[in-house]
Amino acid sequence: MIPYRVSQVRQLGPARLTAGLGEHRRLDLNTHYTVHDQLSGETVDSLISMAEEVDLRGRGGAAFPFARKLRAVAARARDSETVVLVNAAEGEPASMKDKMLLTRAPHLVLEGALLAASALNAREVVVAVAAGELAEASVTAAVAERGLGGCVRVAGIQERFISGEGGALVRAVNGEAGMPPGRKTRSSDSGVYGLPTLLSNTETFAQLAVLAELGPQEYASVGTVQEPGTILLTVGGSAVVPAVVEVTPGMPLAAVLDLCEATVGDGVLLGGYHGKWLPAADAYGAIVSRRGASDAGGELGAGIVVALGGETCPLGETVRVANYLAAQSAGQCGPCRLGLPDLARAMAELADGAPDGPDLVRRAATAVRGRGACFHPDGTARFVLSAIEAFADDVEEHRIHGTCGRPVREVLPLPMTDESEARLVVDWTRCQGHGLCAHLVPELVKLDHHGYPVFMDSGIPSWLSGEAQKAVEMCPALALRIGAK
Repeated sequence: MIPYRVSQVRQLGPARLTAGLGEHRRLDLNTHYTVHDQLSGETVDSLISMAEEVDLRGRGGAAFPFARKLRAVAARARDSETVVLVNAAEGEPASMKDKMLLTRAPHLVLEGALLAASALNAREVVVAVAAGELAEASVTAAVAERGLGGCVRVAGIQERFISGEGGALVRAVNGEAGMPPGRKTRSSDSGVYGLPTLLSNTETFAQLAVLAELGPQEYASVGTVQEPGTILLTVGGSAVVPAVVEVTPGMPLAAVLDLCEATVGDGVLLGGYHGKWLPAADAYGAIVSRRGASDAGGELGAGIVVALGGETCPLGETVRVANYLAAQSAGQCGPCRLGLPDLARAMAELADGAPDGPDLVRRAATAVRGRGACFHPDGTARFVLSAIEAFADDVEEHRIHGTCGRPVREVLPLPMTDESEARLVVDWTRCQGHGLCAHLVPELVKLDHHGYPVFMDSGIPSWLSGEAQKAVEMCPALALRIGAK
């Protein structure tokens, strides 16, 4: 079932989450129990106590204390049925750790989820994972191996960047559109089926299983006092050996980069596409931990490390991702519909050498931060703003010469796109600069200083297909059509 090419795994410290993966491509149930102990049931109070003792945090990016989530659902369990929801919707293109766990060590994740479900006397465990991917097949097979088809459900959902947001995930599992609901509702109050739901990400449940297996004292025997245990990092970009690395907090980030033979070049992206760029000097001096990342000026987030290398244009790479993030919005609020395309265009102008490029980017970022229905605008603004700070010399080079002289080699990973993806296409021999298209679909079209349209370098999101078709039909010069790139 598992093809030859699976995520490579490396360790800097003890192998806990990745135990056995050096010898086996996938741990089936029998092999799993040769590597890990069979777990006995725990009371909810015992699980809360263990999680508090080691300060177990969620590994999806927000680092929310797991014990607080567990306690909140346990308090509601006295009066209601509950559900355990494993967030395996790894919509972040630069992350592979959750896919790796579900593909190669699915039973460790299920052990943690079942442990929590038993303590809460939950109605069901739901594993929400990208539909059609190898991880979905692997965890489905693992559920079948355990004979748990009646109490564990694998829910295949559409993978998008925002699909892992808690509210969007709950809606997708409930059969609704997988978009953030706008109004914040705690899953511990109302989640799957409207029931109190313990929602945490894939690695968090695997960590819970390891904690129960080792006990708090042994679990905390590695790492730092503030951040005990191990963590998973996805290392990519310029890395010669891209891998998921299990590392103990307190290790130098430089050791991780060296292990994967990654050339830093201009800098390192830490925390993914809602994270921050670190200049090379700061990256080499950083310590792998939440606190260490913060001290270096970055964010550990979901444990994503992308080394840029020195052969690609940093600003061009940032523009690629800014366009992608703008297209990945839910399209439900102004900061996403209008603000993120404006931010992407401002970043493109900066990369093209606009004298006031940094100011354009800062103004566009200010217009979206803190105003969205979810945190997507905030994270996107943080990513883009960190680029103009980390690559200040490159910004100046572009301002003076219009380019740094390097091509955009697409080092930052993005999902494969269909070359036939629908987008607005203009016939410049017909276009007369009426500007109507920019009024009808301002999310996709802006006007240059001559009054002619400038288009977003991305496809037409589904939520804009109607407006895009209207712009085509109403173009006075019949210069617009929907076509491929």
